[in-house]
Amino acid sequence: MWLAISAVLAPIIGYDAMLAMFNRCQDLCRTDFPWLSEVVLSTSPANDFLALGAQLQARPPGEALAASEALMRTFYDLLSTMIGPTLVFSVLDAAGATGTWATAPPLTSRQPAESGASSGASATQPLEDPHWHHSPPPDAVQRPYLKLVRRHTIHKPKPVSPKQLSTRSLLVQSQWKPARRISLEYLLQHGRGERKAEIIQRALVRHTRKLRQVNTQLVTAMLTAQITTDIIRQARDQMGYMAHHDPLTNLPNRVLLMDRLILAIALARRQHSRLAVLFIDLDRFKVINDSLGHGVGDLLLQTVGHRLQELLRTSDTASRQGGDEFIVLLSEVSSERAVAELAEKLCLAIAKPYHLGGAVAHIGCTIGISLYPDDGDDAELLIQNADLAMYHGKHNGRNHWYFYRNEMNQRAIERQRTEADLHQALLLGEFEVYYQARVNLRNGKIAGAEALLRWHRPAQGIMGPARFIPIAEECGLIVPIGLWVMRQVCRQIALWKKEGLAMGTVAMNISALEFRTQGFSAALRNILSESGISPTSLELEITEGVLMSDTATSGTILRELKEIGVQIAIDDFGTGYSSLSYLTRFPIDVLKIDQSFIRDIDQPSGNGVIVDAVIAMGKSLGQRVVAEGVEHPSQLAFLRKHHCHEGQGYLFSKPLPVQAFAELMRKNG
Repeated sequence: MWLAISAVLAPIIGYDAMLAMFNRCQDLCRTDFPWLSEVVLSTSPANDFLALGAQLQARPPGEALAASEALMRTFYDLLSTMIGPTLVFSVLDAAGATGTWATAPPLTSRQPAESGASSGASATQPLEDPHWHHSPPPDAVQRPYLKLVRRHTIHKPKPVSPKQLSTRSLLVQSQWKPARRISLEYLLQHGRGERKAEIIQRALVRHTRKLRQVNTQLVTAMLTAQITTDIIRQARDQMGYMAHHDPLTNLPNRVLLMDRLILAIALARRQHSRLAVLFIDLDRFKVINDSLGHGVGDLLLQTVGHRLQELLRTSDTASRQGGDEFIVLLSEVSSERAVAELAEKLCLAIAKPYHLGGAVAHIGCTIGISLYPDDGDDAELLIQNADLAMYHGKHNGRNHWYFYRNEMNQRAIERQRTEADLHQALLLGEFEVYYQARVNLRNGKIAGAEALLRWHRPAQGIMGPARFIPIAEECGLIVPIGLWVMRQVCRQIALWKKEGLAMGTVAMNISALEFRTQGFSAALRNILSESGISPTSLELEITEGVLMSDTATSGTILRELKEIGVQIAIDDFGTGYSSLSYLTRFPIDVLKIDQSFIRDIDQPSGNGVIVDAVIAMGKSLGQRVVAEGVEHPSQLAFLRKHHCHEGQGYLFSKPLPVQAFAELMRKNG
């Protein structure tokens, strides 16, 4: 019962008022009912009422009812002050029998309000104190419970003084019923009270609905927040994974490799052990990527990553650095031999055929190896030295592995210096064009020349093209250098003609990068126009490898060059993809036999048959044949016997600067 009273009264009168009621209850209990004082002591209305009800049920019926009536007087006095209604209390028995009512006399008169009320206001006339009595049936043995009925007056409730607390009518119906269920309801006594009750009820329903909506929104917001937190956590984990792994192969990237390598070095330093770094570069990957497409190239890289992981231990790391480069970290290696055996297995695994989307691809790899602590004691140095060893292997035979050696670093340092000096050579005018004569083998007259570049490098003297042209091609400087050479050659041809020197054609080499550079044909037209020479006076030498790397594009560029009018020569013929098919498709004017075939041409078991076949092939196709590297009279005799058109080599003249070559032409007549 008391729990129900607390649940209903607290939202109406407020918890402060409820605490005031408990104070009054404590005063009553301490004086009249000391056995109840020990339970009405806390500040929690729900708990106090529940404990109070338990104490009442434990007492004899008469004593419990007397205590209940006294408590109801206290509740009534305080509630009438706060709310102003008439309260009706009833105690019912289990059988629903009619009991005895205890009530106050009805209202009989009105008098002005006491101090504190405004003039003209009225208040209820004080009445006699209500009567309280009970007469339970003789056979009633059940514990009582109270039923509270609230009735509003017809007037708007007004504040009253403590002296007026006894002027409200109070009715207590004494009946008996098992105290298992508590019923509490509020009714209104006068006129418009029912309307007010309806308004209050609807307000309660409305507030209850709002509370449910707010609770639903709160639960939804909590669920949404949890889901959002999970999504953010997953996104953060995914971003962390992507920041440390290659998106194509899912292998660790350079960042994660460096972390693991630093930790491995620290562990090896403590344990006095060794580790190895393998720098792997794929051979011919660019050809696969350009010919079969980037999609096939991506599949190939993924397959390479799988093959690397299959051969490594769980303690090792295979990572992709980008492009076609991979780095493998081998922790706790026993010896160089063990590393070499694994490197050989990696080379064989990567060299196996790749079946990719209906296409079959074949590649190889070059591996550079550095060891800790022999080749470096930090991560950057180990990777750098492994890269140097790999780079050395690229120039000394591919599809193999190479350990780092100190002399490799010296060559790398020299290469870096050469590249740096090349950037200044054009600006400082350190390049010079030399010319080597090409002789008509029938009459011995100079039929033309080949332009060869020389570099007057400070403190090192004159450097031939074999020492710096490959570096210029790798760093991209070959394009501006090539255009400078072309401009110098065309200007010199024009000067020689003005001097009356009979000059046939001057040949110059074109690198792959120059040949495929956009705008090369337009630049050639401009240079020829500036010099004023005939396009037929210039011959462009291109290797077979450059032409055959992309035959469709090569054919288009060659036709553009022929439209300009320049001569096209195949340089180092016989060392690449020599075949009649491309010789007939491409507009070629000259075949230059590589000097490797000329060197042993006069020996019985030499290359005479091959040279004879090339000469015959050129004649049948209407192309001039030039033999390079002629150094001995016996070689000259063989070439004349087989009717080779022209020869070039030290037997006729070494490369000469402009003035010396002009003097040679004058002597030759």
